[in-house]
Amino acid sequence: MGELRKDPVSARWVIMNTDRVSGPDDFDVDRTEKKGGVCPFCYGNEHMTPPEVLCYRENTGVPNSPGWSVRGVPNKFPALKIEGGLDRQGIGIFDMMNGVGAHEVIIENPDHYKEMPDLEISHTERIIRAYRERFNELKKDTRFKYLLIFKNYGASAGASLEHGHTQLIALPIVPKRAVDSLQGAAKYYAERDRCVFCDMIRQELQDKIRIVTENDMFLAYCPFVARFPYEVKIIPKAHRPDFGNISNPEITNFAKIMKDVLTRIRTVLHDPPYNFTISTSPIDGHEYDREDYHWRCNIFPKLAKVAGFEWGSGFYINPTPPECSVKILREAAGVVAHQKTAR
Repeated sequence: MGELRKDPVSARWVIMNTDRVSGPDDFDVDRTEKKGGVCPFCYGNEHMTPPEVLCYRENTGVPNSPGWSVRGVPNKFPALKIEGGLDRQGIGIFDMMNGVGAHEVIIENPDHYKEMPDLEISHTERIIRAYRERFNELKKDTRFKYLLIFKNYGASAGASLEHGHTQLIALPIVPKRAVDSLQGAAKYYAERDRCVFCDMIRQELQDKIRIVTENDMFLAYCPFVARFPYEVKIIPKAHRPDFGNISNPEITNFAKIMKDVLTRIRTVLHDPPYNFTISTSPIDGHEYDREDYHWRCNIFPKLAKVAGFEWGSGFYINPTPPECSVKILREAAGVVAHQKTAR
């Protein structure tokens, strides 16, 4: 018989299939293969993107030219535009406002064929520093209420360009999913006077059955109420509400564990498409000192299909319980080590 598990933050229920567990080879994975061709994110094509808003170069050089290691540009086809006012209005029972916001792209490296698992830790640190820099710059705009950092890898995960990149969207409202999470965390804190995410960390460190890997500052684990097979959450061990406040030592540790987890996922799941999101406090003046919230990175390999039952009920069916996912991801450490030795 399967299990129903309830998330203590969102109150969402998930169905875990414990009778017939799906392994890595049981999924019809749309393996990501890069075909190349003309790419606006590659060296020499800087003129094909909007003017850069961030650029890390080894030596000072001409803006919007080659010689960079990480580059940030506005999205050429933004979901929201930075110009203008919100102009909130009502139309009968409906509310609307102008599509004001910001939509930027962090081009992770100049090589079209390299992704985070292929990069040196020092380079991944630069990518995360770029996240922080643009996050904190956009935070200054009083029109924005929430900032979301996310990555789509592979066409079936929503990536329209092959070249490794991350996106950042600034929103004039706090999205419903974040509101639900904030309300759930606030309710837990009001009842117990403790952060629910800090309690989760203590629980996982105590149980030790869902931990993928850890370092001094971060924990990577398969959540007890994982919605998807091989879903991984990376979270700072210390209470940290706001991603924009990430320190340099934390950036180093985050880069290490991010590269580690993404390498394991690539190795055992045959380089699947995936999404990751960085969930953090809204921009409300209390993002630094919020006692009931915790930023974290959620990684979702695109293995199982979301279909009619999920859309109709709001339930998710996970064919691989986290306790099974974590065993495979832990074993990947040996495979990855063997591959490095063989090179």
